[in-house]
Amino acid sequence: MSDTHRIVVVGAGYTGMFSAIRLAHRTRRLDVKITLVNPSSRFVERLRMHQIAAGQELAEHRIPDLLAGTGIAFVRGAATAIDPDARQITIDGAQSLAYDTLVYALGSSTDAGTVPGADVHAFTLNSPQIAGRFAERLAEVAGAGGTVTVCGGGLTGIEAATEIAESQPGLNVTLISLDEPAAMMGGKARAYLMRAIERLGITLKTGAKVIKVLPDAVELAGGELVHSDACLWTTGVKVSPLAADAGIAVGERGLVLVDATLRSVSHPEIHAIGDAAAIRMPWGQIHGTCQSGMPTAQYTADTIARLLRAKPVKPFRFGYFHQPVSLGRRDAVIQFTHADDTPARWYLTGRAAVAYKEMVSGSPLITYRLSKRMNVTTIVSKGGRAVGEPAA
Repeated sequence: MSDTHRIVVVGAGYTGMFSAIRLAHRTRRLDVKITLVNPSSRFVERLRMHQIAAGQELAEHRIPDLLAGTGIAFVRGAATAIDPDARQITIDGAQSLAYDTLVYALGSSTDAGTVPGADVHAFTLNSPQIAGRFAERLAEVAGAGGTVTVCGGGLTGIEAATEIAESQPGLNVTLISLDEPAAMMGGKARAYLMRAIERLGITLKTGAKVIKVLPDAVELAGGELVHSDACLWTTGVKVSPLAADAGIAVGERGLVLVDATLRSVSHPEIHAIGDAAAIRMPWGQIHGTCQSGMPTAQYTADTIARLLRAKPVKPFRFGYFHQPVSLGRRDAVIQFTHADDTPARWYLTGRAAVAYKEMVSGSPLITYRLSKRMNVTTIVSKGGRAVGEPAA
């Protein structure tokens, strides 16, 4: 029987890709086999999905190319079941893949199933294919001077609405939000963002609850109908039911419950990272972003390497440090934050913010390339005083 330690990473998003590549570097002198499983061979830059939706063509990055030289085996297929007792994953309902250690990195997606009609009549940014179909519809609507509705006033909705309005100035763009857009930002940064929305001619409807999406309209609570030739749905989050179906301990939202070292509380051989994990810091639960996901991937790769060498492991510590928001291709706003994601005093706008946002969006791919040869850190803050430690 082989003594090779089998590590399987399910999900090749930002976190799964980083954890696999960093693991390969950290365990290169150990008898380890790493396998990365993902339904598509294309690496999806989710930070740029709103650009695809607005009709921009982006470079395609293939997962096998990103893994070249690492020794990681890539399996193209969807993980359809996990048997934690047998330590096996089923791929596409047929192929079985055994593991000794599992990294669960299936992430999250926009949930269009919470409001009637949204799953039928609205588009999401859940994949490049769906975003591409929305872009095709956008071109048709723009030609007729029609109306596009973006449902959800979070940062994704704001980025999508401003990108669309800038790229298609003949369109009528309506942003519908239950809450005030960018309410998490400081007053000055938020005021700048609101001026950009006004400058781009976006109609803003706040305090508006969408109760139904129709083929040609969005219905609000109270009966108001907002005409819509194309609807983009950016609100609501769902995760894969794979962990819950397997009997792995999850919370009420389906996130894997983990301990202080990001290991499943019910199955410690399973490490959950990014959007798929319920990770708590002393100041509260981390919300799913690339900003928090990449550090969880880095930490987990290092943790697994240390466990294989029988070395002690320290708890995961993380703090937020910014909220970067693009406002089209020529404008942006960056709100710097405290560790608990509340706004700090400092912020960036204009060209400096555009350059900063582009650096943030492009940094994962640079990190992957460098991580093949060295240990690159993505942890800017460990929380400092928010977790009772000296400030980073």
